[in-house]
Amino acid sequence: MDAPSLERWRHDHVFLGADHGANERRTWAVVALTAAMMVAEIGGGILFGSIALVADGLHMSTHVAALSIAAIAYNVARRHSDNDWFSFGTGKIGDLAAFASAIILVMVALLIGYESVMRLIHPVAIQYGEAILIAFLALAVNLASAFLLHHHDHHHHGDDHDDNHGHDHDGHDHHRDHHHSHDREDHNDRHDDQHEPGRHDDHDRAHHADHNIRAAYLHILADAVTSLLAISALVAASYFGFTWLDPAAGFLGTIVIAVWAWSLMKSTGAVLLDAVPSRARLDLIRQRLEVDEDQVVDLHLWRLGPGHLGVLAVIVSESPLPPEHYKARLSGIESLSHIHIEVNPY
Repeated sequence: MDAPSLERWRHDHVFLGADHGANERRTWAVVALTAAMMVAEIGGGILFGSIALVADGLHMSTHVAALSIAAIAYNVARRHSDNDWFSFGTGKIGDLAAFASAIILVMVALLIGYESVMRLIHPVAIQYGEAILIAFLALAVNLASAFLLHHHDHHHHGDDHDDNHGHDHDGHDHHRDHHHSHDREDHNDRHDDQHEPGRHDDHDRAHHADHNIRAAYLHILADAVTSLLAISALVAASYFGFTWLDPAAGFLGTIVIAVWAWSLMKSTGAVLLDAVPSRARLDLIRQRLEVDEDQVVDLHLWRLGPGHLGVLAVIVSESPLPPEHYKARLSGIESLSHIHIEVNPY
C-alpha cells in the first residue's frame, strides 16, 4: 500500500479545551495580580510593623501557589499536546492540576478553621480600622481576578470541537472489508432529532467543563468570600463589641470552602479515574449501535479533555458490517472525538 494512502487513517490526539490559550493567559494574569498583592501586603506589614498584613499576605501565598499550578498546567498541556508519550493527549493535565488545587483548598479551609478555634480560645485585640482596610484591599484584588477568570465558558456547554476533531479510529477492527454498504435502516433521521435522549441534558454536559480554570476561579472566590465575611464580622464586632463574630465568620468560611473543594475533588477525580461522564450519552451510544442482530458486548465512554470524549465499543453480529458503518450511526452525537469500533462475527 502506498504511503500517501495511509494518511486518512492517521490523526492527532490534541484534546485541549476550546479556550485553552485564552484561559492560560487569564490565569497567568491573575497569578501576577495576586502575587503583587501578596508582596505588597508582606512588604507593607514588615515596613509598618503590621502582623495582620503579614498574615494576610502569607495566606494569599497559598492561592498564588494554587493559581501557579493551574497556569503551569495549561502551559505544559499546550507544549506537549503533540507528544506521543501521552497515549490520549494532554487534555487531562488540567484535571490533575485542578485536583491538586482542590487539596490546597482543603488545606486553606482547615487552616482558617484552626485559626478560628485559636481565636475563640485565646481572643486577641483587633485593630479594626487596619484589619477592615486589609480586607477591602484583598476583596478588590479578588473581584478584579474573578472578573478575569469568570467568562461565558463557566456556563457554556457546547463548542465546535465535535466537527473539527471527530476522528475515525479503527484500531483492532476484525472486519476489514471497507466496501460501501447499504444501512439496514436509516439512522440519519434520528441524528437530527433535537429531543433525542442526552442531546440537551444538563447533567450530560459536564464533560465540557474546564476544571483547571474552575479550580483557579474557586480559589479566587474562596478568598473573596473570606474577605467579605471578614469585613462583615469586623464591622459588626467593632460596632457591637462582639469579638466572637470574627472567628464565627472564619468557621462559616471554612464550611463554604470545604464544600467547594469537595465538589471539585469529586468532579476531577472522576475524570482522572476515567469514570463514565454521562450515563445518558452512554445509553444513547448503545441504542445507536444495537440494531437488528448487532449486539454491543463491551462499551466504554470516558473524557479525554474539555469537550472531548472517547468511545470504545466491541460489537458482535451475525451479519457484521465494516466499522465505518457503525461509526456513521454515532454521527451527530456531541463531543465524540476518538471512536474505536471492533466488529466480530457470531
